Amino acid sequence: MKSQFIVVLISLFLTVSTGFSQSSHFAVRNAHTYSIVAYDKENNQMGVAVQSHYFGVGSIVTWVEPGVGVVATQSIVEVSYGPLGLSLMKAGKSAQQALKGLLAADNTPEVRQVAMVDVNGIIASHTGDNCIAEAGYKIGDSYSAQANIMLKNTVWNKMGEAYEKTDGDLANRLLAALDAAQKEGGDLRGKQSAAIMIVTINPTGNVYLDRPYNLRVEDSPNPLKELRRLVYIAQAYNHVSRGDDHLAENHYEMALEEYKIGMKMLPDNVELRFWYAATLVLVDKLEESLPEFKWVFKREPIWKKLVPRLVESDFLPDDKKVIKKILKQ
Repeated sequence: MKSQFIVVLISLFLTVSTGFSQSSHFAVRNAHTYSIVAYDKENNQMGVAVQSHYFGVGSIVTWVEPGVGVVATQSIVEVSYGPLGLSLMKAGKSAQQALKGLLAADNTPEVRQVAMVDVNGIIASHTGDNCIAEAGYKIGDSYSAQANIMLKNTVWNKMGEAYEKTDGDLANRLLAALDAAQKEGGDLRGKQSAAIMIVTINPTGNVYLDRPYNLRVEDSPNPLKELRRLVYIAQAYNHVSRGDDHLAENHYEMALEEYKIGMKMLPDNVELRFWYAATLVLVDKLEESLPEFKWVFKREPIWKKLVPRLVESDFLPDDKKVIKKILKQ
């Protein structure tokens, strides 16, 4: 009786507040695709990754919120499954309860393909009978892989196998699942866009730490290759962000170590090298900073113009001797 009451409330809310009913045209898109949602308790992360022959697939399929859950809504997409699924999970419903309620309130659930994971690692998945073949899903240990309009009906199982066998962090495992789908034939129509979003299970309140990956490839002849490139860059900048946090807490050596990791990953990145050099000055390591400034100025002399501006904004010391040494490099 209680579950029926919840369904009725959800149905009324969706119909009145969002136009979720069949007669409406609320955010319905033909985003046929393959995706995976997953929960990684060991690394305090949950996320979703997707690829499709559809422009900007990440803007409608992928939905996440730190400390709440993850949603992938695809096939004949009812976009509101994303924000409403997250709202229901935030209100205390499990992924299974949220998905069940949304499907019950939907007049055409047979064309939907949806997967959810909540903050407790509960997985829910649905593939409607009228999703275009080949369509199906696989629920495994803390993940769900789903696909429609695939060349082969083996795609979602291959995604699951790849996710299970891949080592490393959640981003690498999600990318491995997408690569496996493409290797198996992927989308019957080809490929165009991809996305990955990862958030923390237990949020810190720091937006950079709680959303380590929020990346989209809107249009590309090889979206997975481009997405993997962006993930690598994001990994480097995530180290830099952790360095910034250490710096704010006056943990200078820890900050410098994180900066070094980021620089090692992106050795030709002038931006990272410049700010690393500036940080060295701030922690009284001027002599160590000079070769770094020299490297930057040799490649892009325009950065010299930024040095006096940093003095004015208190990002570098107001010491003429120090600034002169820097600019001589």
